[in-house]
Amino acid sequence: MSKKTIAVDNVAEAYLNLMAERGVEYFFANGGTDFAPIIEALAAINAKGTTPRMKVISVGHENVATSMAMSYYLHTGKPQLVMFHVNVGTANGINALIDAARDRVPIIFTAGRTPITESGMKGSRDTAIHWQQEMFDQGGMVREFCKWDYELRNGEQLEAVIDRAIEIATTEPCGPVYLTLPREVMAQELKSFTFEANPRRGFGTQPGPTADQIELAAGFLAKAQRPVIIAQGATRLAASAPAIADFAEKYAVPVVEFRTNVNVLSTDHPMLAGFVPGPFIKDADAILCIEADTPWIPTQHGNPPDDCKVVHLGVDPLFQRIPIRSFPCDAAIIGTPALALPLLSKAMEAKADKAVIEARRARILATREKAKIEVKANVERASKDTPINPVWAAHCISEAKGDESIVVNEYTLILRYAQFKEARTCFGPPGAGGLGVGVGSAIGAKLANPDKTVIATLGDGSYMFGNPTAGHYVLSALKLPVLFIVFNNGMWEEVEGSALRVFPDGHAARANQVPVAQLGPNPNYEHLMAVYGGYGERVDHPDQLPGALQRALHAVRVEKKQALINLIVGRRAAAP
Repeated sequence: MSKKTIAVDNVAEAYLNLMAERGVEYFFANGGTDFAPIIEALAAINAKGTTPRMKVISVGHENVATSMAMSYYLHTGKPQLVMFHVNVGTANGINALIDAARDRVPIIFTAGRTPITESGMKGSRDTAIHWQQEMFDQGGMVREFCKWDYELRNGEQLEAVIDRAIEIATTEPCGPVYLTLPREVMAQELKSFTFEANPRRGFGTQPGPTADQIELAAGFLAKAQRPVIIAQGATRLAASAPAIADFAEKYAVPVVEFRTNVNVLSTDHPMLAGFVPGPFIKDADAILCIEADTPWIPTQHGNPPDDCKVVHLGVDPLFQRIPIRSFPCDAAIIGTPALALPLLSKAMEAKADKAVIEARRARILATREKAKIEVKANVERASKDTPINPVWAAHCISEAKGDESIVVNEYTLILRYAQFKEARTCFGPPGAGGLGVGVGSAIGAKLANPDKTVIATLGDGSYMFGNPTAGHYVLSALKLPVLFIVFNNGMWEEVEGSALRVFPDGHAARANQVPVAQLGPNPNYEHLMAVYGGYGERVDHPDQLPGALQRALHAVRVEKKQALINLIVGRRAAAP
């Protein structure tokens, strides 16, 4: 075992240094009175030039900070640190925390804890809010959506606590952990701190499948005539993308990317079958659900035939943290796609009928060619619509963005009309539907990919929920260029759609405007760019869009400024 000793002034300084030693690269912070020891420690680290050093980013809203940490992990595979002001800061970050929990994103989610003592210690209460902010159980605010929560009780346990937090967060199924930090403990004086340079801990532990699980699933899939893969959170881990692509290609299994939060395949992949499961499950005889919490919606898509075999593959294929979930499961494979699919492929080799596979491949390729013709016709029809048709918007964005771009899409871009030449270049909305993560996710994507163009396509509701002024401030402070395209239809379209699905013949369906779903009058979002030194433009006619995209991308790529297009669009639901 190799020990390392560093000179420190207090527990907070030891804490920050150890986080950096354990590989945390960014500390996203939204401060308060509980940060006093942290601030002193950061100043001490800067003065001493202590290495390694985390990059500290002050973020104007907790939802943006948590979204940045989520996105940075999705692009790098490295969990990051966030810290907020006691219970009130925690409350602001819970929206994105729920998204992280359901999408299995590890975050070291921390907050100060109101000083425990009323006097007598360094860090004791010294302002009125310290009485008002104390809780009986601060961790109870987040416990349902964190894998682990704990309060640091003394400096002597610091290494054990930090290593336990990272170990649990990064062990599959991954997820956030919550650590509270009392001010007196963080302010505790230390002269030095000794820790293990190479910790003997189970960071990044992954479960694997059993031979029985593989053999059972292989039997179902190998003899299927009409199998289909439904993928959702399947490529959260980068290594999963080529595993899925190879398996689908080898066995000619169509892949439906339904509600995926990261695109699984290149749009050029011959087995990409689309984004809606209904047409494929209605006559399927085998379905492989890869990290799919909701592989289909019975009330919208129906159910597969009773004799269809359903296999669920994932690190927790039964999604045990979802209280009610009744999808059929004839076989469950525990493991990441990168680990399990090669084993499944090998087990199927002797069982599969090559003639059946090639006949299926021909059918899928023919279907893809037919779909391309339909897409082209739909784009042509949409090109003259006003307000701008979301189909035309998706096409124009796809044409303008280039293959090197990364798109963060929160409920707006219709994927059928966009091209992504590489897997994991389109990051979609979180499965839990906590709106507002798109702004922070775009910033996190840019931090992780400084040499790539990052484009955020956001609904007007998602943009407002994203605390955009806090996001634009961070980009301005860091001098990072990102293009935001706000699909502005002046309404909560999903809120309206939900009401009309439940009450298709009700009063709301007959009303001129559906109550609660309206966001008009449409704000001039583009004017925000003047505040932050960026480029803004409003586009309300289809002919204007290609040129506006080129001007905005020039601002981002050449002038290195953030940009925003306020895109006046019609209803997404009306798009074919």
